[in-house]
Amino acid sequence: MYNCALLKFKDIVSNDGHLTSIEERIDVPFIIKRIYYITGVAQDAERGFHAHKTLHQVLICLNGSIKIRLKTPIKEEQIKLNDPSVGLYIGPLIWREMFDFTKGSVLLVAASDHYSEDDYIRDYNLYLDEAKDTFLSHSIHE
Repeated sequence: MYNCALLKFKDIVSNDGHLTSIEERIDVPFIIKRIYYITGVAQDAERGFHAHKTLHQVLICLNGSIKIRLKTPIKEEQIKLNDPSVGLYIGPLIWREMFDFTKGSVLLVAASDHYSEDDYIRDYNLYLDEAKDTFLSHSIHE
């Protein structure tokens, strides 16, 4: 899907466990300005239901598993995150919904900017209006 990608991080495995490192502008395509994590989500809960105008993010499931539904005006995909050495890059104007959290799951998010409510698009119909030109013009060139 345009503006999304799975990223594989270097995972060093030894008898002592795993060590996974993530470096800005090397392992993720932006400077990291904010990190947050989501825990304690009920298994039947759904989160997200928004897109960002300019923000870039990488989502990493550190424990358990979580499904992410990604949408554009022309395409929809579902990704299951369950490996802490894999991140999901989500660029601007991608609608996202997180669901099917397993018990004890931890979702870490690295973001390209500080929190700004003005960057969110929370109404799906407004999202479709704002994003359609970007994705329709991109699909013509594929």
